[in-house]
Amino acid sequence: MTHPSTVNSVRRTPLPPTAAIWSGPDRGFSLEQQPLPQLLPGEVLVRIELATVCGSDLHTIAGDRPTPVPTVLGHEAVGVVEAVGGSPTTVGGLPVVPGQRVTWTIGTSCGTCRRCTRGVPQKCESVRKYGHEAITDHWRFNGGLATHCHLAAGTGLVLVPAELRAEVAAPANCATATVVCAARRTELTAGDDVVVIGCGMLGLTAIAYARDLGARHIIACDIDAGRRHLALAFGASVACSPGALETAVKEFGSDVILELSGHHRAVQSALDLVGLDGRVALVGSVSPGPQVAFEPNTFVRNLTRVVGSHNYAVEDLAEAVDFLGRTPMQDRFAGLVPASFPLTDIDAAVAAARTGAAPRIAVHMG
Repeated sequence: MTHPSTVNSVRRTPLPPTAAIWSGPDRGFSLEQQPLPQLLPGEVLVRIELATVCGSDLHTIAGDRPTPVPTVLGHEAVGVVEAVGGSPTTVGGLPVVPGQRVTWTIGTSCGTCRRCTRGVPQKCESVRKYGHEAITDHWRFNGGLATHCHLAAGTGLVLVPAELRAEVAAPANCATATVVCAARRTELTAGDDVVVIGCGMLGLTAIAYARDLGARHIIACDIDAGRRHLALAFGASVACSPGALETAVKEFGSDVILELSGHHRAVQSALDLVGLDGRVALVGSVSPGPQVAFEPNTFVRNLTRVVGSHNYAVEDLAEAVDFLGRTPMQDRFAGLVPASFPLTDIDAAVAAARTGAAPRIAVHMG
C-alpha cells in the first residue's frame, strides 16, 4: 500500500486520460486509459484536480446500492475546464471557457420538464447522475474517479475561486450543497435553535452552515464521542449522545432539526422532539429502513412541517461554494480530508475511506 501524501503537497506529473472503472463488487476497479470524447453542444470536458470518496460510493463498492456497470464512481470533485462544446454558461451566466476552475452538479437537468420548472431539477425526468450511470461509447468519463470528467449538457457549473483549497472545494457538490438545500427547505434563518443529528461530513458541515446563517443555539447529536468533539469545534453550542438529546432540546430548543444519520431511531427522535412551529428535514434516509410513527394531532396543533431533502439545485451548489469561501472554518474543513492517494492507488484510497478514520479520503490524478 502506498502511503498517502498530504493534499496538494507535492508536484505531480499528470496521468494520460485514465479512469478507475468499477465493474461491481466481484471484479472491483481496473485502471484503464480511455479516449477523450468529441464534445457535443453544451458539453464540457474537465481535467479533475481532486476527488473525494463519498459515503454513497462506499455503499456501491460494498454492494449495498445497485449501480449499472461498468461505471466510473465518484461525484465529489473539482477541476479545470479543458474543452467546451457549443456555448454552455455557468450558474452566473458567464461563458464556460478553458482554464476556468469549476465544480458541477451531481446530475443533469433538462430545465423544461415539470419537475425542473417546479424547482426540483435534481429530480429531472431525464436526469443522469455522475458516478451512478453505466459507461457508454460517448460517455466514458462519467464520474469523478478519473483524470477527466465529461460533463453532459444540462449540468450546472459553478466557478471555484483559485484560493479555495481543493480538499475544501471537492465535497461542495455533494455534502455541502446537500446541507444548503436542506437548510433552504426548512427555511433555517438567524435566531433559529437548530438540532443536527449525525455528525459525519454532512453534520459537521450543517453545524458550520447553521452558525454562518446566525443560528442561536446548535445542538449536535452523535453516538461517537470523537464526532461530538469535532461538532463543538465546528460551532455547536452543545454536543450530546442520543440518550441526552431530549434534555438538550428542553434547554436549548428545536426550531429546525436536520436528521442526517438515516437511522430510524434518530428519525423517530427528530419527529418526537421538534418544537412548536418547527421544521424537520429528513436527509440521511436514502435507503429503505424500518417504519417510524407519529401522532397526527400533535403535528397539527404544533404546526409541524416535515420535508424530505435529497440532493440540491444548482443555486444551492453556488451558495455552497460561496459559503466554503467565506467560512472561518476552512482549516477545519481541510482537516476533514487529511490524506490524498494517487488514482493509481484507488484500492488503497477506498480501503482508507472504508475505515471511517476520516470523513473523506481524497484522490489526486498525478
